[in-house]
Amino acid sequence: MEQRLKKPEWIKSVSRQGGDSDKVGQLLEKYGLNTVCDAANCPNCGECYGSGTATFMLLGQNCTRNCTFCNVTKAAPECVSSDEPQNVAEAAAELGLKHVVITSVTRDDLPDGGAQHFADTVAAIRQRLPSTTIEVLIPDFLGSQDSLQTVIDSAPDVINHNIETVRRLYPGVRPMAVYQRSLQLISRVKSQSQIPAKSGFMVGLGETEEEVFALLADLRGAGCDIVTIGQYLRPSKNHHPVIEYVHPDVFKRYHDRAMELGFAYAVSSPFARSSYKAHEELAYVARARAADGGSNA
Repeated sequence: MEQRLKKPEWIKSVSRQGGDSDKVGQLLEKYGLNTVCDAANCPNCGECYGSGTATFMLLGQNCTRNCTFCNVTKAAPECVSSDEPQNVAEAAAELGLKHVVITSVTRDDLPDGGAQHFADTVAAIRQRLPSTTIEVLIPDFLGSQDSLQTVIDSAPDVINHNIETVRRLYPGVRPMAVYQRSLQLISRVKSQSQIPAKSGFMVGLGETEEEVFALLADLRGAGCDIVTIGQYLRPSKNHHPVIEYVHPDVFKRYHDRAMELGFAYAVSSPFARSSYKAHEELAYVARARAADGGSNA
């Protein structure tokens, strides 16, 4: 029988209720939208919803990948809604968002992996909210350069692609993904644009500190500007087990190593998630925009 680890005192879930959470839920229902916040069972839902923020998840609720850590539904993909880009823009406007994060389930069934849908959503938000900054959290598009270029050409303010875990654990954690392919995507973002590149990963899956340091070096070597590091929390007994609850002191070591390697911005803490408090990156994004002459605006 598998032994379950007892959660330490520093792992405390925040409430999923409060503040504007009801308003966010009503808007999602009104426009027929999904959020990764709910789909992935994020522990920060209450805090983010309470502050009127959410990460919109495009292209349905069903994912075509079989990652063992993820709570997003694995099932037959749904029809793509042509109204979704505009509906996301309208919901963002009603929430008064200054920074919008959009992601998607992985859609390997689509010829472009959903890249044009991302681009259409960025365009709709730009038209509706010209001064709002936009972060896209994209899948690997099976390595398609054309699909990635479609997203780059839409000129979001940040392009995020999560590498999720260290190289050694990919077969058990991300069996349909390729470590080097994810690094290559980040490298291409940097070689083909001036857009800040971002990535994130989990710890507590069985990795060593040395492997985390190597992962950080790989990301920085690919040109990654921003990194988020958080504790893996098992969604259910059917998912990959938690091997370790990483102490906050170790998270600080990971943060310090990231900054030593030259990352412009790093978040490393037990409840850090890819899109958690993404608006706090705005100062860095603003500097990147200014350095690029405002071409991403």
